[in-house]
Amino acid sequence: MDQDYERRLLRQINIQNENASPVKLTDVMRILTPTNSPMSSPSKHGDRFIPSRAGANWRINFHRINENEKSPSQNRKTKDATSDTSKADGLAYSALLKNELLGAGIEKVQDPQREDRRLQPSTPERRSLFSYSLSAKRSTPDDGNSISPYSLSPVSSKSQKLLRSPRKPTRKISKIPFKVLDAPELQDDFYLNLVDWSSLNVLSVGLGTCVYLWSACTSQVTRLCDLSVEGDSVTSVGWSERGNHVAVGTHKGFVQIWDAAAGKKIFTLKGHTARVGALAWNADQLSSGSRDRMILQRDIRTPPLQSERQLQGHRQEVCGLKWSTDHQLLASGGNDNKLLVWNHSSVLPVQQYTEHLAAVKAITWSPHQHGLLASGGGTADRCIRFWNTLTGQPLQYIDTGSQVCNLAWSKHANELVRKTTMLLLLDFTRKSRLQSPRAAVFAGSLLCDSATYHMLNLITLISLSLFFEGPHIHPKNLQTL
Repeated sequence: MDQDYERRLLRQINIQNENASPVKLTDVMRILTPTNSPMSSPSKHGDRFIPSRAGANWRINFHRINENEKSPSQNRKTKDATSDTSKADGLAYSALLKNELLGAGIEKVQDPQREDRRLQPSTPERRSLFSYSLSAKRSTPDDGNSISPYSLSPVSSKSQKLLRSPRKPTRKISKIPFKVLDAPELQDDFYLNLVDWSSLNVLSVGLGTCVYLWSACTSQVTRLCDLSVEGDSVTSVGWSERGNHVAVGTHKGFVQIWDAAAGKKIFTLKGHTARVGALAWNADQLSSGSRDRMILQRDIRTPPLQSERQLQGHRQEVCGLKWSTDHQLLASGGNDNKLLVWNHSSVLPVQQYTEHLAAVKAITWSPHQHGLLASGGGTADRCIRFWNTLTGQPLQYIDTGSQVCNLAWSKHANELVRKTTMLLLLDFTRKSRLQSPRAAVFAGSLLCDSATYHMLNLITLISLSLFFEGPHIHPKNLQTL
């Protein structure tokens, strides 16, 4: 050490410590010279390491941070502007870069439509970017991230597996309707079910006092009936499973059975004292729900009085009815916020669910999972709830943000279409939203799907009938819980 510097240092220290004893040069040297050996103290990461920025790609290093900083609106705009194919290519390219530059070890690219999952390495390694320490594990020729000297590929084995992994076919869901029909005099009533699709691909719509049929094969429109002569109006329609009979519920409490092919009324069922807003077929048995809080089950092959069965459990109007796919259980929803499940052997409900906070109109049974029931609540509830009717236990719920008017389950995939203030397609297995077709939809619109789920009908309050083409899925691609 320089002698002049030592004198100045000692003079400054003695001035600050006038009352203390003078500081010797040996004390200063002891302070300035470290005495602890590296072997006696625990190893610590240095905090003064400044990495070299030459050749560093900071967009890759901070890829997650840049994605999280985007607002939800920006993310939606980016997703709408980018096609599904470019998304898949971009994810594969990003995974390849992470394998080669960062050693991420990604072997498979996740589905680009799943928003809740990102590219994840098979063996993730978490360490701080600015932590200066030697790597405990050195790469060996057997390491998957290293390149074998005998390999002809310039990339690692993990990247080779990534490139050889099969790509999932891109789902193409139409966002615009391919068919628009006029639907005047459509009643603005949440509790009515005025549209239904038959197994023969014929759509029935109740408009005012008339019921119209539209054939998807020929695009021909026919008027089935007109109740203006009787001073009545249509409040619900429902096709039989064979597609040859149409049940029409009226405001006065009658249920008329019509032959769709002949265009003639077969007979009229009486028994309700108020409007019939819900209909459900079970083979040749017809269930009807009314504002008189009663559910009537009748066999159309026998006289009505002999086969009539009354189910009483709701305290307000019955607005939703749906039979299970095995024809053993009937689910009913009412304006009393209750969801009831009935069977053939009892006139009392076998199960009762009261978790909904508003009217339960949207009801659907899963064709893939036995005993799985989905229901949607009104404005005060805004939730889709799933139930296990085999055990009577609630499974989960999804808050949609608005009232759930209708639900339709796909017959070829474990996906659910919900009708709120907008039309949404949900994947039940992944609990995520797939796509949202763009259309002007209002709160009281109706929803139904065709027998093959190749077409989806949506009727809005602007007196238009919109048709969306559904996904064509091969049966071997079915997903189960």
